[in-house]
Amino acid sequence: MRVLVTGGVGFIGSHLVRALVSRGFRVRVLDDLSRGSLDSLRPVLDVVEFVRGDVRDSFAVSSSVRGVDVVVHLAALTDAFESIVDPLLYESVNVRGTVNICAASKNVSVLVFASSAAVYGEPERLPVGEDHPLNPVNPYGASKVAGEAYVKAYSRVNGYRPVILRIFNAYGPGQTRSYAGVVEEFKRRIKAGKPLVIYGDGLQTRDFIHVSDVVEAIVKAVEVEEARGVYNIGSGRAVTVRELAELMARIAGRTVEVKHVEPRPGDIRMSQADIAKAERELKFKPRIELEEGLRKLLEQDNDI
Repeated sequence: MRVLVTGGVGFIGSHLVRALVSRGFRVRVLDDLSRGSLDSLRPVLDVVEFVRGDVRDSFAVSSSVRGVDVVVHLAALTDAFESIVDPLLYESVNVRGTVNICAASKNVSVLVFASSAAVYGEPERLPVGEDHPLNPVNPYGASKVAGEAYVKAYSRVNGYRPVILRIFNAYGPGQTRSYAGVVEEFKRRIKAGKPLVIYGDGLQTRDFIHVSDVVEAIVKAVEVEEARGVYNIGSGRAVTVRELAELMARIAGRTVEVKHVEPRPGDIRMSQADIAKAERELKFKPRIELEEGLRKLLEQDNDI
């Protein structure tokens, strides 16, 4: 089976590409390298077909989709605050890029779309199920709502099986500043001996899921033929940002100063995934507990 991974040089994408290669898939990657480096794919570059191109370029997209069985569309901008500053950029990459992918996917059997918990906005109830109203509070979340709509609409036009994964707060090795993440930011600051900056009181909650578990969910979305529609991909556990800071400091064996600053616009207060549907239909179950994942992440740096 041949799989196209858009954004395959990015944080989740590079982990996915390596996993697909190890499982015997033939992989093509489409990425413009604007926020990533081919170094992330170095172990598999000799067996991966790499195409440098932008998802906003309909010719690059149509050429890349040609001949593949499955499309996993990960290419996107993901910073909520940046989306407020430059909403048109987010519309062009996340919406127009997704339209191009959907329109070109005439002969593929499956299209897996990486959506986000940001589509829910501030939850009315917790944990958040897939039937929760969509009420994004920033342009990034809005762009993902639009992307989901196009994926669903084009599935009726082109006949592919649509799988939409609403990914919560992914973390793990290889995360960069271009992929916004509080875990990676805390890690950098602990390593540098700087205070951990918390926006607001630190009692806001997030649902952290290790990137290897996200990859497993994507692979299951491809392989489970009955999978169709929307699935939450998270740990199912809510953790406050303050708890995260304390846990990372304890694992690192450091006394770390915490600095509170004003909340950022576009940030939500509470988040927790209901993953019962993914467990039931995808046979997906997160394997890496937060403390284990953080310990492995911090131990990668010899000076922590």
